[in-house]
Amino acid sequence: MPTGLFTPRRIAIGVLCVAAFAVCCGLAWWQWNRFESASGSFQNLGYVLQWPLFGVFPAFLVWRIWKLRREAADEDARPEESRAEWGHQPVREVPAPRVRRQLPAEDEDPELAAYNRYLAELHARDQRES
Repeated sequence: MPTGLFTPRRIAIGVLCVAAFAVCCGLAWWQWNRFESASGSFQNLGYVLQWPLFGVFPAFLVWRIWKLRREAADEDARPEESRAEWGHQPVREVPAPRVRRQLPAEDEDPELAAYNRYLAELHARDQRES
């Protein structure tokens, strides 16, 4: 895979980002003309403000992915002992929480208690089968 600054993939992504921005600016211009027309409303004005943001979003995503990949590469390149200096803790397994079984209250609805017993039986059966 080419590792240069201008690879075909990066050029294609750049062209798509510029094209998306141009299309969205064109749509914002169209909405502005609709807003200025006799049948225009403030909804059209809202779209005038939204379309440029939609056009910038792909470029933002490319920048954000680039930044995250660079941080991940820096993290992988850093020795293990220096990771501890930066506050990175080794990953340790956390035990699953224990589930407490509650006994039904004496004044509980008998129909609800029967339904809960049925659900408990289904759960126990499922645990035995898996």
